[in-house]
Parts: sequence; structure tokens; C-alpha cells
Amino acid sequence: MSAAAEMAGFIDASPTQFHAAHNAAQRLADAGFQLFDPSEAAQGEAPQDPGARFVVRDGALIAWVDGETPLGALRFIGAHTDSPNLRIRPRPDTGAAGFQQLGIEVYGGALLNSWLDRDLGIAGRVALRGQDYAQSKSAARAVEHRLFRSEGPQVRVPQLAIHLDRDLAERGLILNKQTQMTPIWALGSPNEGEFRSWLGKELNCDPREILSWDLACFDVQPAAVLGRKDELLASARLDNLCSSFGAVEALIAAKWAGHGPSAIVLYDHEEIGSTSATGADSTWFSQVLEQRAAALGASRSAFLASLAGSLMLSADMAHATHPNYTERHEPNHWVHLGRGPVIKHNVN
Repeated sequence: MSAAAEMAGFIDASPTQFHAAHNAAQRLADAGFQLFDPSEAAQGEAPQDPGARFVVRDGALIAWVDGETPLGALRFIGAHTDSPNLRIRPRPDTGAAGFQQLGIEVYGGALLNSWLDRDLGIAGRVALRGQDYAQSKSAARAVEHRLFRSEGPQVRVPQLAIHLDRDLAERGLILNKQTQMTPIWALGSPNEGEFRSWLGKELNCDPREILSWDLACFDVQPAAVLGRKDELLASARLDNLCSSFGAVEALIAAKWAGHGPSAIVLYDHEEIGSTSATGADSTWFSQVLEQRAAALGASRSAFLASLAGSLMLSADMAHATHPNYTERHEPNHWVHLGRGPVIKHNVN
């Protein structure tokens, strides 16, 4: 299988950041990486043997290969798992004019017109009452988190017919996020709780067991290799599942080659500022690295010394120069597809 086909499969299987982190973890586990439990990494305990490990938190992942010098300077790649989308609201049941609709909120800097007239599925993560919910004996057992992906398309955001929007050619398409991006998903009048009931059937559970959800719409059209010479890969969520997939594959290659210490971190919430507990502005990555060092028997001083010589590559996507809008690009720094990595530079 070609690298493009492998990456396309990863993207198609990852409609949300939760799926991306899960699938990345599965690829690592299949390559011999072991799950790391930060709660058990206390200095003073018997040091762990160097190896290849990963940890997942919600829609984010950290993984590393210790190599022959596990306490040496790290080389790591940072990417992110989230992409702009349409998130399902906590009380989504709405509608008008004989249509049942789902209330959504635009996540990140979505190009709104790209979501029109597409077959959209629903995917994400659902929180259910766990077996110890009533007694709250264990936080981990009180709530069960379950990945969800609908079978096939469920909703659609239809564009207004051209003869009802005669000024479109002159003024361009302007969309209101609140009123004009609400997808339709059934006929009839809206009823409170219908989405929850549908979700319960999809999950094969009592709807009353559903505590909350973090669900989003996604385009069901799969990724495709196209062009006269099969040179182009077209897909949703290339930003930034492309870098996430590449980082995972690079770390697996480092494991087989015996290189290290090397690490990757796949953050969440880059599209909305990175200020969450699993975003790039959090302390999560540094905390896990310190817990890793403690598990290897290193002092905090030794850990800080290893960081001093470390290097991080921030891997994201770059816009190629658009052939139809070349005037929109910096004339001396055009970006061409198929000519290798792009190094971004911005004095601000």
C-alpha cells in the first residue's frame, strides 16, 4: 500500500480528534508501543526499563521512543488532531417549515460555504453513566466514554436556490453562522429529546444513560488520489491529520531503527487557540515528559538538563500558491506542491 493510500485510510477512519487519537494509539500499539500510566510514574519507585510508550488524553496523544540514551536530549514533533467543523449543540432539536433540524455551533475557522450541499455524518465521543455512577466510587468508572460514528450520512445543509438569491453573483455568498448553517435531518416538527433518543438507539443504550456528547458533522466523502498522474491527494481534515499521521509513522520508524530519545505530541484544540487542558498552551506535555523522566529514575535536575538540549518541530500544513489567485500570495515565496516541506517564517 502506498504512503498516500495509508494516510487516506487514517484520515477516513478519523472523522474527529477523538478518533484520530484512538487510531494513532492503535497504530502505535500494533508497532509494539505500550500504554504509559502517568499516575504510576513516581520518582523513588523502581525505574522502568527504556522502551516505546504512549499516553492518550481525550483527543490528544503523546508517544516516545527512549532509545539507547533515554535521558538524552529529545527530538520531537508537535502536530494537532482537530479540524474546523460543525459541532452539535447540547440541546440540538430545532426546526422550521416542516423540517427537523439540529442546532450546531461552528468550531474553529470553518470555510462555511464548503459545508453546503454535502452529505454529512455525525461522529465524536459520548459520555454515558458508568457502572459506579450512582455511588461515585471511582471517577474512572463513574462515566463511560464511547466513540461514536454514524453509519452513512445523516444531515445536510442545503444552499438557497439561485432564483431566491438573485444578488448572489454581485455580492457573493454571505452566510450567517447562527441561522443559515443549521442542517436538516428529518421531516416534521421538532420535539425536545429526539436527538438524544436517536443517539441512544445508535449506541444501543437507554437515552437516559447519556450524560453529554461532543459530536460533530463530517463529510462522508472519502479521501481520493486524483490528477492525470495520480499526484494529488484530496481529503477533508488534511490540516492537520496529515502531520499527525506523518509524526506517528516517523516515531514507529525511529523505534525500528533504534533511534531515540524521540517523541511526538498530537495536541487538540489548535483551531480555537490551544488553551485547553490538551492544547499546546497547556502544561500536559511537559508534565508527561517529567513523569517519564521520573519513571526512568531521573531527578528533576537531570530532566531539565535534557530539555535544555531538546529540539521540537512544529508540524502543520501550508497553503500552496493558488493558480487562480496568485496575486494573493507573497510573490517571492510561492509554495509549490510536490517539492518537499515548507518552512514557515513570520516575524509576528
